[in-house]
This record gives sequence, structure tokens and C-alpha cells, in this order.
Amino acid sequence: MRNPGEPERREDAAAERLDAFTAHRPLLFSIAYRMLGSVMDAEDMIQEAFLRWLRAPADEVASPKAYLTTTITRLCIDHLRSARVRREQYVGPWLPEPLLTASCPDIAETAAQRESISLAFLVMLERLEPVERAVFLLREVFDYDYAEIAPIVDKTPANCRQIVRRARERIADERRRVDVPPERQEALIDAFMGACANGDLPGLLTLLTDDITLWTDGGPHARAARRPIVGADRVARFSIGVTPRIPPGTTVYHVEINGQPGVVLYADGEPHTAFVVDLVGERIHRIWMVLNPDKLRHLPRGTPLAS
Repeated sequence: MRNPGEPERREDAAAERLDAFTAHRPLLFSIAYRMLGSVMDAEDMIQEAFLRWLRAPADEVASPKAYLTTTITRLCIDHLRSARVRREQYVGPWLPEPLLTASCPDIAETAAQRESISLAFLVMLERLEPVERAVFLLREVFDYDYAEIAPIVDKTPANCRQIVRRARERIADERRRVDVPPERQEALIDAFMGACANGDLPGLLTLLTDDITLWTDGGPHARAARRPIVGADRVARFSIGVTPRIPPGTTVYHVEINGQPGVVLYADGEPHTAFVVDLVGERIHRIWMVLNPDKLRHLPRGTPLAS
């Protein structure tokens, strides 16, 4: 005989599951985006984690946070392993999908989290194997104890400690350091774009470090340089040369991209290009430019300020 209160209890349990997932969703996105460098893929992993969360037997969930963190991390590790061939066959440099961080402040609450969301840092993580990346992020960015990380990746705490040490050594020389105020960074970006538009080669050279590197990610759909461009003269001439390709009527918006000042260009209401710069002193040292429309489709239409 059916218990009259059973449907209500099931509804209450489902509501509790939904509330717990909603509470931890910002953390899950923060982990997934840093692991994958893709907003769209991160959202797919979150959806799968949600379905698994709804199906998980109650006796397997000692802690919602631990269960969900384990689930999203393992999903991302599996996804990275399956995506490796696609990354190796990618047309030109691979860059992460730009994220408008002003619209998701939970993703970068601490200094370590702000650094770890930059495009430079996410590209640097590509040097690490999937499990290495997971262990490094959980420890260095999200401050998990080694005892907490070990069961997530099926390693011992001692193994995890070794993994983090090796990962630190592999990326130690390229941690981003920017001490220029955001408004000055915006002014340098404007000066860079103005010099490109005016064909001002001498003026442009004064804005760039001698060893500047420019990465342009067009993927298979947009015209872009197939290799990084190195050196002030080469970067300046390339930048001036491609500026006439920008569609007429393009609108420029200053936005926060991956925790630092950046620009999104909109053509006919669609995002056309997004880029950020890294600085040394008050000169541009690195430029990360995304033109691949597949990597811009998650941005709002019409204007990025609509987000």
C-alpha cells in the first residue's frame, strides 16, 4: 500500500538536491572552465554532473560539495583526454574561449583565482596532463587539502603532493605579473588600436616590447596567423596590415575578459574579435586575440554590456 506522504518526501528530496547543486554551481563552473578553457564545454560538463547528481544514491553522498567536485573533475579529465587529438589537429594556435568575468564575479574571488583565469595562465595549463592539471588547480587555486584531492583523482596524498611540485616547476617561469592600473591598460589598448588604424608604425613600435608575441586564434573558420608572431616590428606590421579587414561599422567595447581589461569588437551585432594584452611596465608584451566564431558564440549578441 502506498504511503500517502511518499510523493511529498520525494519532492522535498528533489528540491534539496536542486538547492545543493545550485549552491555549488559557481564552484563547478570555476573548476570546469579552468580545466577545459571553454565556456561551452564547461556548461556541458555541468549539465552531465547535474544529471549524475540527481541519480546518485543518497548513501553515496557523504558531502554534496565533495561529490560534485569529484564528479565535475573526473568528467573534465575524461573530456580532456578525448579532446587531445582535436587540440593537436587544431588549425593555428589554440586559445581558450574568452570569458566576460564582470558578469560572473564568483569565478575569481581570490588573488590566486584572478591570476588563474587569465588567458596566459589557461594556455600555460595546456602543458600539463589532465590529471596534473586537476591536482594543480584544486590545490593551488581552490586550496583543497591533499587528502581531499587524493580520492578525486584516485591517487595518494603523497602522489598529489609530487604532482603539484612537478607542475609548479613546469610553469614557474611564466606566472603573470601585471602592476599597471586597469585604466592605464585600457589607454594602452586604445593607443594600440589607434596606431593600427592610422598605419602609424613608429607610434605602434613605442607601445610594444622588443620581444612581444601575438597569438591569433581563428580556428578553421576565420583568417588568422597560423603561428605566433614574435618581435615588435613583425607584430606591428602584421597588426597594421590586418586592420583594414575589420568590417565597416564595427563597434569597440572595453570589457573585462578573463579578469583583465580587454576589448570585444562587434560587427552587425555579432562578436567578431576579442583580445587582451599582457604588459611589462607600460608596454605591451603579449597579445591574445580570438577570432574563431565558435569560441565567441557564447558572448551576448548586440553588445557585451547586455550580459
